[in-house]
Amino acid sequence: MPSPYRAIFGRPGTKSFSAAGLLGRMPLSMMGIGIVTMISQLTGRYGLAGALSATLALSAAVIGPQISRLVDRHGQRRVLRPATLVSIAAVAGLLLSAQQRWADWILFVFAACVGCVPSVGSMIRARWAELYRGSPRMLHAAYSWESIVDEMCFIVGPILSIGLSTAWFPEAGPLLAAGFLAAGVFWLTAQRRTEPVPHPREQHAKGSALRSRGLQVLVVTFVATGAIFGAIDVVTVAFAEEVGHKAAASLVLAVYALGSCAAGAVFGLLHLKGHASRRWVVGVCAMAVSMVPLQLVGTLPLLAAALFLAGLSIAPTMVTTMALIEEHVPRAKLTEGMTWTSTGLAVGVALGSSAAGWVVDAAGAARGYLVPGVAGVLAALVAFAGYRWLRPRPASPVAGPAAAGGLPAQGGPATERQDEERVA
Repeated sequence: MPSPYRAIFGRPGTKSFSAAGLLGRMPLSMMGIGIVTMISQLTGRYGLAGALSATLALSAAVIGPQISRLVDRHGQRRVLRPATLVSIAAVAGLLLSAQQRWADWILFVFAACVGCVPSVGSMIRARWAELYRGSPRMLHAAYSWESIVDEMCFIVGPILSIGLSTAWFPEAGPLLAAGFLAAGVFWLTAQRRTEPVPHPREQHAKGSALRSRGLQVLVVTFVATGAIFGAIDVVTVAFAEEVGHKAAASLVLAVYALGSCAAGAVFGLLHLKGHASRRWVVGVCAMAVSMVPLQLVGTLPLLAAALFLAGLSIAPTMVTTMALIEEHVPRAKLTEGMTWTSTGLAVGVALGSSAAGWVVDAAGAARGYLVPGVAGVLAALVAFAGYRWLRPRPASPVAGPAAAGGLPAQGGPATERQDEERVA
């Protein structure tokens, strides 16, 4: 392991909570695609499959920030465990209703309840932020590591979910995802030593972290970015089925994640100069441009190569986003702020998977890749339009050299006061 990554694990408990986060985040890559595969196996209806996946994503988008707000106030253990139990019960109901061919509206009810799943990635990043507050270099490495973990989930998760659902029984993928969620959350919440201490009630300003203009720009851009991810998942499964190798979709999607994982590993080793907002705009534009080759592929090997290239811009953009969130969200609302970006992604995944499902049903899988192409253009346009809310501000005497590296200085009273003013 390169030295920056080795250094962040020098604190006691870091390896354990990061490992628990890996398990707890597996459903992020398994549940949506597992539902798509399960429903398409049972009914052959990609429109219904995409709509159910969209319902799950939208539900998580609505409920997720509320769970994280409660976490900021009451702690991870007290909030995550009951939320996880509700989500797992809903997964059981969804699998049973799909297997028994119950009415479509029942499927949608259970899919909406599955969205009670907590944002485990935000919980892990909040622990890193608590441990290394005031150390921009260590936080950069920690966030890069967590992006690598995210991509590891997306490399392994689709393979497990699609592979089990196609080779064993249709419900196997979502069932295993629920098992990972339970194991990860209960293991994580058992680790009290590294859990961030809830902030006193008086530190919680009225209103949501989303009142920050900078956070609003990030979230709206991530809606379009999520549409890219959701559409690619659905269209790739359909494309693989059209060419007669549906199970290979998991391998192709794993290559997509592998590209992001490789880029994230390198990105974490870099000593970056300049403000994070500039790197963020470049990353979003690179994602948009990377959608062009997808319109030209005609075979699975070419599709895998195009997706690998497309994945190279994902992790660096996500890491930079975490730095910007810390700059624009008060400390007492950090978990909520991180979850709002996940919410933007979830909304986008919902829109992208639903739109892609209908396009595939109407015009075939090859045409379906127009959906992520359009989403990429929209993401770039929003990023350019909102850059003025993210670009660097004149440095205060308190900010010091840490802010110049793209990650803000943390922990001082002046910094906290400036953060509160940004969302006032």
